[in-house]
Amino acid sequence: MGTVTDATLNTSTALLTDMYELTMLQSALRDGTAHREVTCEVFGRKLPNERRYGVVAGIPRVLEAIRDFRFSEQQLDSLSFLDDEAREYLRNYRFTGQVDGYLEGELYFPNSPILSVRATFADAIILETVILSILNADSAVAAAAARMVVAADGRPIIEMGSRRVHEQAAVTVARAAYLAGFHSTSNLEASHRYGIPAGGTSSHAWTLNHVNPDGTPNEKAAFQSQVDSLGADTTLLVDTFDITQGVDNAVEVAGTDLGGVRIDSGNLGAVTRRVRQQLDELGAYNTKIVVSSDLDEFAIAGLRGDPIDVYGVGTSVATGSGAPTAGLVYKVVEVDGVPVAKRSSSKQSTGGAKQAIRTFRSTGVAVEEIVFPLGAEAPDTGSLTVRELTHPLMRDGEIVSGLPTLEESREMLAENIKTLPWEGLALTRDDAAVPTRMTGFASH
Repeated sequence: MGTVTDATLNTSTALLTDMYELTMLQSALRDGTAHREVTCEVFGRKLPNERRYGVVAGIPRVLEAIRDFRFSEQQLDSLSFLDDEAREYLRNYRFTGQVDGYLEGELYFPNSPILSVRATFADAIILETVILSILNADSAVAAAAARMVVAADGRPIIEMGSRRVHEQAAVTVARAAYLAGFHSTSNLEASHRYGIPAGGTSSHAWTLNHVNPDGTPNEKAAFQSQVDSLGADTTLLVDTFDITQGVDNAVEVAGTDLGGVRIDSGNLGAVTRRVRQQLDELGAYNTKIVVSSDLDEFAIAGLRGDPIDVYGVGTSVATGSGAPTAGLVYKVVEVDGVPVAKRSSSKQSTGGAKQAIRTFRSTGVAVEEIVFPLGAEAPDTGSLTVRELTHPLMRDGEIVSGLPTLEESREMLAENIKTLPWEGLALTRDDAAVPTRMTGFASH
């Protein structure tokens, strides 16, 4: 294939990498190991913060990043630390290998072979950083978001974390949260790019912008203007000044058909109970209560018994709720058909290309994840139902057709969560909800 032109520089993912990936490439070209056939595997040695399950997110973005890993002349000119041979190799680089792995929306556990890249050492190793960048970030957000969705117990959650992260990360955060079951996002680029429902009405700035000639606040004027613009079914932010008065003003302006009131401060449990009583006394029985303010899965779970209809979550979901990375690694596990493995203390791994299945009881509850050599016959599981976890994702450098859409992956994840043992849904720290067993490998 020809060289990528500078006009496509903005779509290239080639420099989303670490310098040592390319210095290794150069050394491999010099010593003749660049063309050895290898398998590189993405897996996690453990789950962050002793969580019970992980969520695979970002697979379509990874495949696109591999496809777009092409070097322009402008990019090559910046790589002055490389020799001519290495730069020529990169000039003609196009991934032509094979990628297998878990589908987006699948659950994973310690040592699950989430992604396998089979190619030459040179072709596979330079993809490490961008693959991990995407999977670690997206899976961290999706896992946190999934825990919040479980805690919300069917009530919608709006993703509103854009202002807490990098502007491009905000878009992928919204995508990962939607995958996990969030209802909508405040981020319009995410809505435009991925078709996620968008939501939002006003902030405190809107209310503060409405003042009387003498400088005193005019909350009713702010509410009236919003209702005139967006209709009575809008959601009015009622906690800028006094919440009780704000609710009175909201219903007075919008009537009992007011869509919702949002509360962004205070003891949300106690406040929402009072507000629900107040709304009902005013005849606004169908007006929903939306809450935000530093919510995470633990706060949402704590509010489960309160009269809350919708949650808004920002910082916690955008930063993985205490686990901003999924802790996934990318390791060479096979070279020219020979299994290889790292033996460092606390970082041991199992050599060999892998695939996996998951077993289920007749009730649909997951029992075990079994990992065995790629291409080998699956082990006997008796009467248990079996689902294959490893799927073709790229063949000869081309993305396989028919992979799940974002909506399909979202539905699949919702179903996968239901297969966890009931204790696996707990927010407490403990062992993985489903054990992983290696079989058929020399070290086991």
